[in-house]
Amino acid sequence: MTVFYVVQHAEKERQPGDPRLTALGRLQAARTAQWLGTLGLRGVVSSPLRRTRETAEAIVAEVGLELQLDARLRERLNWEEGQSLDEFTADWAKSVQDRDYVPRSGVSSREAGAQFRSFLLDYASEPGPIAVTTHGGVTVDLLRTLLGDEAVTPELLRTGVPSCAVTTLDGLTVIDIASTRHLE
Repeated sequence: MTVFYVVQHAEKERQPGDPRLTALGRLQAARTAQWLGTLGLRGVVSSPLRRTRETAEAIVAEVGLELQLDARLRERLNWEEGQSLDEFTADWAKSVQDRDYVPRSGVSSREAGAQFRSFLLDYASEPGPIAVTTHGGVTVDLLRTLLGDEAVTPELLRTGVPSCAVTTLDGLTVIDIASTRHLE
């Protein structure tokens, strides 16, 4: 099976739409790219959203690979233009509590986890390791899909995946969750 390094995008600007990385986020992405550069990556795949692409671009610059995009890695719900932060936060909380709830501008947690799992299965026979830049919510959705809800800590559900944290998978087997050791 292929080893996947699932990278949470770096710190983003706090605004609706498709925000870019902050200055700190660009530093986090560079440090993560340096660490991943020591692991012999054979591929880099990203969600198409700007914050994940910018994180992935730091990785491909470090390792000299071509960036691939895959919509199955998108976040289940994005804060959209014209939506208040309170509306977004309420939709997000409801989608965490009820995995089958479909928010007005996204997919359910269950669907997002299934899409991510499908991505992993499609890439499982590719030569690895592969870096996958994505979002915290969909990473948690995948973990809930692979491990069950009870295996995901309440803290991870409440606070999310830290910027540039790496979750390591061997195929569909979870090896490490949301590690930030490489950023220290």
